[in-house]
Amino acid sequence: MNILLKQVTITDPQSPFNGKEYDLLIENNIISKIGANLSDKASVIIAEEGLCVSPGWIDIFAHFGEPGYEYKESFETGAAAAAAGGYTGVFTIPNNKPIADNKSLINFAAKQSASLPVTIYPIGTITKQADGKELAEMYDMRAGGAMAFSDGLNPVQSPGILLKALQYVKAFDGVLIQVPIDKSIGNSGLMNEGVISTRLGLPGIPSLAEEIIIKRDIDLLAYTQSKLHITGISTAASVALIKAAKEKGLQITCSVTPYHLFFCDEDVQTYDTYLKVNPPLRSKADMLALREAVANGIIDCIATHHLPQDWDHKICEFEYALFGMIGLETAYLVINHIIDNLSNDQLVRLFSLNARNIFNLPATHINENEIAELTLYSRKGNTVYEKDQFKSKSQNSAFTGRELKGLVYGTIKNGKLYTN
Repeated sequence: MNILLKQVTITDPQSPFNGKEYDLLIENNIISKIGANLSDKASVIIAEEGLCVSPGWIDIFAHFGEPGYEYKESFETGAAAAAAGGYTGVFTIPNNKPIADNKSLINFAAKQSASLPVTIYPIGTITKQADGKELAEMYDMRAGGAMAFSDGLNPVQSPGILLKALQYVKAFDGVLIQVPIDKSIGNSGLMNEGVISTRLGLPGIPSLAEEIIIKRDIDLLAYTQSKLHITGISTAASVALIKAAKEKGLQITCSVTPYHLFFCDEDVQTYDTYLKVNPPLRSKADMLALREAVANGIIDCIATHHLPQDWDHKICEFEYALFGMIGLETAYLVINHIIDNLSNDQLVRLFSLNARNIFNLPATHINENEIAELTLYSRKGNTVYEKDQFKSKSQNSAFTGRELKGLVYGTIKNGKLYTN
């Protein structure tokens, strides 16, 4: 398939065409020409006003339930949701049945990419069965296609185990991913601990549960001089801790979810179970601090923490609902809506380039003779997702029915165009 993009704004800080409006001709999965008023014949011509094109977006933390939880999400439905959200690659967490703690399961997940509109980058576990007790064979999983290592929804609690893991991955320049949750603090909590939780009569999860483990992990990182990515940070103090660690020269990076930037604990007063997430939605001051950290470049990536839950585990009392929210399809729209002063360059770093650099993914740039792995999007217009419009098998999104600024037109990958 030959594809001709007409008068698109190129967004790629590492492209000589960055910030300029040109035509792009894609032939046999390669950007063959970039120029003004190209008239080459193409099987598909896209001419949409205000369209931007960037290197394909990457999500570094999402749950595709296969194997074991296909009733919540499969590789096929998860990939469809990702493509609809503008993603060409997704890191999938290992918390399935069986847990992806060995080379064969990692290889199984990686091979799914051949028939999907996105590349699956499986995350291998740090410990066997993700139980935090004994290191998994990370070197073998790396050979099988694991792009990073994390116990996913069960972040490593033992400092001794995490220390060994940080030392282990140095042998192949690997990266560990931790969700900042100390399970011994507020382990029965349902939302952020504060005035709102007291008013609602719900047990809280204090900010300390997040900040204490970030402090600990930074100390371990300083000792090992390895690489660590903290995902799902939710407090202003967490931002300050990571900023200070970066200033000391440590190889630490971080990401935030769209929902932590959009909502705060005040929104939970409706007892909306779709807002039950972990780490929980924090105070309004924390939410605003996270937005500022995104704008200032302290936060490296947007991570969806796409976590599908079936109807039975969300449409119930708040106490019994499971944690999590889907997010692949709405991530860009949320960021564009609430931090609309971000430049195109900042957006593409948050959604693509920083993740590629942190996890040593193959580089892709908008230049002639480069592979065409592209995301097409607009900063203008509005998008509303209703329940029946989600590609995800689950519909647990608190953004349902909300008008969000911008739109994702589609993606180009492996010579194919995927549009919404």
